[in-house]
Amino acid sequence: MTSNPLDYGRLMQRALRSVVHEALAVAVEEGLPGEHHFYISFDTTHPGVDLPDWLKAQYPEELTIVLQHEFWDLAVTSDRFSVGLSFSERPVKLTVPFDAVLTFVDPHAEFGLKFDPHEVDDEDELGELEDGFDDEDDDDPEPTPPSGGKGEVVSLDRFRKG
Repeated sequence: MTSNPLDYGRLMQRALRSVVHEALAVAVEEGLPGEHHFYISFDTTHPGVDLPDWLKAQYPEELTIVLQHEFWDLAVTSDRFSVGLSFSERPVKLTVPFDAVLTFVDPHAEFGLKFDPHEVDDEDELGELEDGFDDEDDDDPEPTPPSGGKGEVVSLDRFRKG
């Protein structure tokens, strides 16, 4: 685990992954409201990802799924989700840990998140944390100013203690 309990990059990644968890939990409880739908990309090599061998052979590193009209048995736990989908008219059940998720997009809401797969801290499991979030390091990507606005990126390295 990270030696700094106030690693804000890691804390932010945990908070952002909780958005994916909550959005999927809403879909479990209430269905997808209106035109909302999700594109979820995940690392197929991540420990805990469960998918058939033939599908993993077809997508050896990354797979993007769409939760919109035809999916079933969506279930969400503190550390993963599972869902039934069809691939080439073959029904498949996938299980994906939240820390395997690479991107989450809801095009209807014009909302998206991208995670860095290389920043996962393997010592902590999502389900082991009281708050139900995963534990991950992040090097704080440079923020993008809102369109039409001006922004200045300030390096925080000068404020960090060795």
